[in-house]
Amino acid sequence: AGYADAGALRPRAAYARTVEDSIYVAPQAARRGVGRALLARLLDETTAWGAREILAVIGDSQNHASIRLHEAAGFRSVGVFSGVGWKFERWLDVVLMQRSLGPEQNR
Repeated sequence: AGYADAGALRPRAAYARTVEDSIYVAPQAARRGVGRALLARLLDETTAWGAREILAVIGDSQNHASIRLHEAAGFRSVGVFSGVGWKFERWLDVVLMQRSLGPEQNR
């Protein structure tokens, strides 16, 4: 029904505690809580790993479902790269969202 993953933001040591998430939900499973469950588990797992920050790099500013999913999980918008991705025969914006993890979450 879906897939979730988190990986290093960058290979350099300075970014070792910052991860980027990926959440994919099959079209037939949309709006059934799959994305919310996957993201909640991913947040728990990345916190347990010792990650400090998690980023979402959403490959379309019109992907309102993904943006709302991340907002509901406490992510905040931190920027937009305009027209940097080519997909579906059109240029797409990339939305950047961020959430703090662990005990320092409420900084």
